[in-house]
Amino acid sequence: MKKLIVFDLDGTLAESKASIDTEMAALLDRLLKIVKVSVISGGAWLQFEKQVLAHLSQDERLQNLSLLPTCGTKFYQYDSKWDLLYSEDFTAAEKKKILVSLQQATETPELKPTQTWGDLIQDRGSQITFSGLGQQAPLEEKKKWDPDFARRKEIKVLLDKLIPEFSVRLGGATSIDVTKHGIDKAYGIRKLRDVLGIPISEMIFVGDAVFPGGNDYPAREAGALSIRVRDPHETKRVIEAIVACLEDS
Repeated sequence: MKKLIVFDLDGTLAESKASIDTEMAALLDRLLKIVKVSVISGGAWLQFEKQVLAHLSQDERLQNLSLLPTCGTKFYQYDSKWDLLYSEDFTAAEKKKILVSLQQATETPELKPTQTWGDLIQDRGSQITFSGLGQQAPLEEKKKWDPDFARRKEIKVLLDKLIPEFSVRLGGATSIDVTKHGIDKAYGIRKLRDVLGIPISEMIFVGDAVFPGGNDYPAREAGALSIRVRDPHETKRVIEAIVACLEDS
């Protein structure tokens, strides 16, 4: 029987930068009652608070929840309050090189958007994230910008040459996440194993970017049974199936 269900956030539990809806919150509450749950995302801690925590029941079930922002480079666990267990932050020199490289890789006319909403590049401490249309872009615009990841794959090719000492992953609707090598969702999966004492073979990972180059793919490479979903609607059906199986057993 699986003992830990791990989810990506944007594109999996909720639309990009949006909050989980009422149905998803109810399903997660139900899941947390019977099994440990974790969320690993490229988003920052504030996004976890806004998109997920604000909509869950604030009771003892939170002790079954582990939260890993910025691709698993931070780890939060609940014990009457949310405690940060670790954070793998960049040095000032590393940040500078990544920021310059991101600007260089995205300045070409065919890749540069004609309209943006908010900052294109965000420093999240342990991760630098590029958002193709800006952090505040409307969801409908984000869905149209790079639905097949083609634009971001071009940018990734350039970044892999400019900053080979770092890991470049694609995720969300318009995002590219840069972390240290070895600091990705596989790292997060292994940290969950070590902190919670749950073997990877007893985990299920659910995400929308479980493909080579996608920022969910390292979870599969780490050995977690991985389920690729198209959107939050499909995730709900997966959760329903998992709940039914766990409750029966």
